[in-house]
Amino acid sequence: MTDYGFWSIIPPVLAIVLAITTRQVTFSLLVGLLVGALIMEGGNLLGAFLLTLDGLIDVFQSAGSTRTVVFTLLIGALISLIRAAGGVQGFIALIQQRLAKAKRPESTLQVAAGLTGFLIFIESNISILTVGTAFRPLFDQFKIAREKLAYLADSSSAPSCILFPINAWGAYVMGLLASYEHLDPFKTLLYSIPYNLYPILTLILVFYLASTGKAFGPMKDMKPRPIETTSTSEAPEGNWLNMLIPLLVMIVTMPVYLIHTGWPDEFQGSLGEKLWYSIGNGSGSAAVLYAVTTAVIFAGVYFGFQKKIGLKSFFDHSIKGMNEMLIMALLMVLAFAIGNLCNALGTGQYVADVTSQWLNPGIAPALIFLTSCFVAFATGTSWGTFAIMISIGVPLAQAVGINPYLTIAAVLGGGVFGDHCSPISDTTLISSMASGTDHIDHVRTQLPYALATGTLTTLLYLAMGFFVR
Repeated sequence: MTDYGFWSIIPPVLAIVLAITTRQVTFSLLVGLLVGALIMEGGNLLGAFLLTLDGLIDVFQSAGSTRTVVFTLLIGALISLIRAAGGVQGFIALIQQRLAKAKRPESTLQVAAGLTGFLIFIESNISILTVGTAFRPLFDQFKIAREKLAYLADSSSAPSCILFPINAWGAYVMGLLASYEHLDPFKTLLYSIPYNLYPILTLILVFYLASTGKAFGPMKDMKPRPIETTSTSEAPEGNWLNMLIPLLVMIVTMPVYLIHTGWPDEFQGSLGEKLWYSIGNGSGSAAVLYAVTTAVIFAGVYFGFQKKIGLKSFFDHSIKGMNEMLIMALLMVLAFAIGNLCNALGTGQYVADVTSQWLNPGIAPALIFLTSCFVAFATGTSWGTFAIMISIGVPLAQAVGINPYLTIAAVLGGGVFGDHCSPISDTTLISSMASGTDHIDHVRTQLPYALATGTLTTLLYLAMGFFVR
């Protein structure tokens, strides 16, 4: 494998800088891909152009990436069906009734949005899309900036997902830990939770800002959008159960499919042991895809019995919903492609190798956290960061006597931080799309909050590195 060294960090950093300065994410990702291909092709422009096209096609060679793109389209279909059956309107009416009784309705609304994102810890994208879709009209009605909604959706989803091990995130991390014989994957992940300071502090800040209505940084200058209205002839009769029940079907079936995809055919042990084994070895992307497909089919049948939709309107609304998610699907393909490019260039490994040369036991947790932050920021993927940094952090912890649970927590928290800050992250993209806000505005307004909790996390890890063994 060719060692590209410092050149390996140029494509993702260039894409990030361009995205922030031009506010054109698609263009920025394409430029990053082309520059990376130029590096790999030694400056051959034609070869770089063809390699870029091949890189976009190669995204679909990964079953996990393909499932995620299809999942995004199907989520659009499910949201459209729920909207057509009056589910979103009914949920809005229900929240409005509760807000009418609240002394501080704006704060209550923000807390409800953050709490919804926190409680749907099965999968981050499901959480974000649910919060963005359901609460966007209410935020407009109460004249709260959509950037605040995007922040609440984004910053309540991944932190809760990484703190609850029985989901796709937990299954993925346990799969990475399974290759180390001296570690029990589930126990290690469970014991790392109290040390996973970044998501814990982020959730504390989320609910503090939501309950007080306070803001700092660019968020203070964000203005509310005009209220979106639906004509009476187009508005279906609202029923909040038409939103809740299909989402519950998706949320409940997700861990069932996770267990199914990892269920051992030949495994000696109790039922509980088999369940933990299957959760640790299941396919998160497959489970999410199966769950949303089940929810779409269920919604079609359920709404059909209510005579809300027929066979033709089921497909019409599904296709309409998928069309609304096409831009998001395209951006995800580009983000996956640049992630694959970074992997081929060895971006994450280069950054980790350079940084690991400075490590000593006392400051190691803080530096592992910061390195994970930068890798995730540059590559736009927390899961890719987990794979890179766990392979470095676990052997390092064993070699120099660092607490393994503290090490894993630093890796996971750093990955989530970078995921929050990077404009090429899929969760950041989905948060912007679901909340109906400009993507770069979401990045700019969320960044100060992530930096605040990230800085505090770093300082705490510096202290813990000398006392936790």
